[in-house]
Amino acid sequence: MQNAAIQQNRSEPDTREPALRALQAGVDAAGMMRFLEGIAGHVKLAGTPSERESLAKVEAAMRAVGYRTEVLAHDAFISLPGAARLQVDGLSYPAITHSMARATAAEGVSGGLVDLRDGGEAAFASADLRGRIVLVDGIASPAVARRASRAGVGAVIHVSPHEHLHEMCISTVWGNPSTGTIADLPACPVITVSDAHGAELRERLREAGSLQATVHAEVDTGWRKTPILVADLPSMRGEADEPFVLFSGHHDTWHHGVMDNGSANAAMVEVARLCASRREAWKRGLRICFWSGHSQGRYSGSAWYADEHFAELDRRCVAHVNIDSPGGVGADILANTGVVTELRPLASAAIRAETGETLAGKRKARSADDSFPGLGIPSMFGSLSGRAVTGLKMRNALGWWWHTPEDLIDKIDPAHLARDTRVLLEAVWRLVSEDRLPIDQAAKVDELVAELGPLVDALADDTCAKPLLEAARKLAATIRHLDDGVSAGPRNEAVVRVSRALMPLDYTRGDRFVHDDALPLPAWPVLEPIRRLAALDAADPGRLPARVDAVRARNRILHHLSLAQAAVDRALAPRP
Repeated sequence: MQNAAIQQNRSEPDTREPALRALQAGVDAAGMMRFLEGIAGHVKLAGTPSERESLAKVEAAMRAVGYRTEVLAHDAFISLPGAARLQVDGLSYPAITHSMARATAAEGVSGGLVDLRDGGEAAFASADLRGRIVLVDGIASPAVARRASRAGVGAVIHVSPHEHLHEMCISTVWGNPSTGTIADLPACPVITVSDAHGAELRERLREAGSLQATVHAEVDTGWRKTPILVADLPSMRGEADEPFVLFSGHHDTWHHGVMDNGSANAAMVEVARLCASRREAWKRGLRICFWSGHSQGRYSGSAWYADEHFAELDRRCVAHVNIDSPGGVGADILANTGVVTELRPLASAAIRAETGETLAGKRKARSADDSFPGLGIPSMFGSLSGRAVTGLKMRNALGWWWHTPEDLIDKIDPAHLARDTRVLLEAVWRLVSEDRLPIDQAAKVDELVAELGPLVDALADDTCAKPLLEAARKLAATIRHLDDGVSAGPRNEAVVRVSRALMPLDYTRGDRFVHDDALPLPAWPVLEPIRRLAALDAADPGRLPARVDAVRARNRILHHLSLAQAAVDRALAPRP
């Protein structure tokens, strides 16, 4: 597949600017591998001395290529899994437990074994599960942990899709818990066993009719100091408070975590080095953040940074490029990476130029330290390259070694790492250096218009949706004129302000100042009350209460659309 993509790329004209092509030609795969070898020996659990030792090497590398660095230490709610085991009617099974799961007392947690298969909502609602030990297919997940906690189960046993046991953080709470979310932390022990042991348990349960299981799990959960490395470099324009691009990835890992996320750290340093070598061309600054608390804190580092630096990020940050687990062996596919709509042309061009692949248009996932949609900061990537999907029900396409002790340096393909770094370099370079930010807000508004059309049809003359469509169409009609003779400064300011208005509508439930649960969200989730109203029959007794929610959603969306429209109108206004 990769050879075909490269061949396709060679048959197409290369439209990249000469400066960018020269920078990409300078990507040093051997140098990145040497850097990676330097941090590969560290087990980088959040808040541990080994993590800090590794981070010091990253900081030295960033200083060496000209960046000002600072390590921020902050309080984070971190959960480090310990030993785990399972006993079922006299037989013992090896297991691992998970970050944010409840620890057990020394005697463990015992109960009757119940097989819930896929662990969906229907399965958890099928019986009284209080105090029972439930068997569930698949890699441990926050969604299952929430269902189990609400059902009052004694413990959860996940059955891995293969022989490898994958470390996971199972909390639905994004970032540090607050007084309002601390009760949402998992309320039961959760462990994982292999597929073979899961099959054995199911066969024993089928033959015996009932089994007693005891789960033992050690988990060290609590507040501790964790570091964030911030590397900053302004443009040479010398403007105070200038806009900047945020480029980030996590540094903490499971085990040695050479792919996840050592390879990303190597790519980040390399992109930083190459961009800095042509700093005279920058139109805005570059800030690079290496987070802790991703793996054992459910994005606690980036969420804390978003909270504590809200005003500055709101004022100055134009876009966020995130990278997770690049360069893996067999990771031949880049077309399935996630990107917000307004950055899709930028991502598509970078991927096509490097591989010939056509970006699939996958919605940006709610993961990978993307803690900034409430601020209205458009983002791209996370995991960039992946392997072909197999029949296994994996969480992603990053390889069987993901989140296991086998994530070692032999899982990195230097050529793939260099390829992924060139894609990242194009994205970051263009965001930093182009006069006009490569952000397509017209496509964003078109997407909203498409969402609203069916709702207006379904609600006929109801005023819950029609004013929204009218406002969105007006914005769509005017926003394209931002590239018709409007100078770069006013145009870019309008583009950023539109991001601030529309991104929270598309990627949050509407509150810019909180972090939604670490669970999937639909596109434009603020429309959900209006969608629910549209789905109800006119005679449904729940229609009037549903309309109250829909009207409030309409008002919220109209307010944000008015902010976007005002920003565009200011940019289009004649200059004296």
